[in-house]
Amino acid sequence: MKPMKAKLFAAIMYSDEEAYKRAVEELVKKFGAIDCEGEPFAFDFTDYYAEEMGQKLFKKFLSFRELINREELADIKVFANELEKKLSKEGKRQVNIDPGYVTAHNLILATRKESQHRIYLRSSVFAEVTLAFKKKGCIFFDWTYPDYRTKLACDFLLKVRKELLSRWKP
Repeated sequence: MKPMKAKLFAAIMYSDEEAYKRAVEELVKKFGAIDCEGEPFAFDFTDYYAEEMGQKLFKKFLSFRELINREELADIKVFANELEKKLSKEGKRQVNIDPGYVTAHNLILATRKESQHRIYLRSSVFAEVTLAFKKKGCIFFDWTYPDYRTKLACDFLLKVRKELLSRWKP
């Protein structure tokens, strides 16, 4: 039996609003219409990206209307990395795109970084259960990134989950 389809999710970090808009335009061409776009928030949880992308970074969460098969995640991550390269200037990324998907139970993110809690998919892509859902909230893990531990992130993801569940046909 095939698992229920999932909602495609992306977190986009950027310093330049125009670069963000170009990234979203390309993502929409590839994956279809966006049905939920969060408010931008300052990404000041770490300075890991500062040298490459600048000091003043923002992040937005979004989800797409069309549901995906979960096994597509590795290909989606490869596309996101190619898009980051395409939009880069002088070898520096203008956007950082973290794709994943929302299910009834959790948020899964794709990454190229191996760790003890990540499962290898293919094409140098790993999957991580970033957080889980309970009735009216989110369950975080030791490895859940700080920006996903915020009320803003949890509220956004619960909204996406609710939309997914409204489309579920048992």
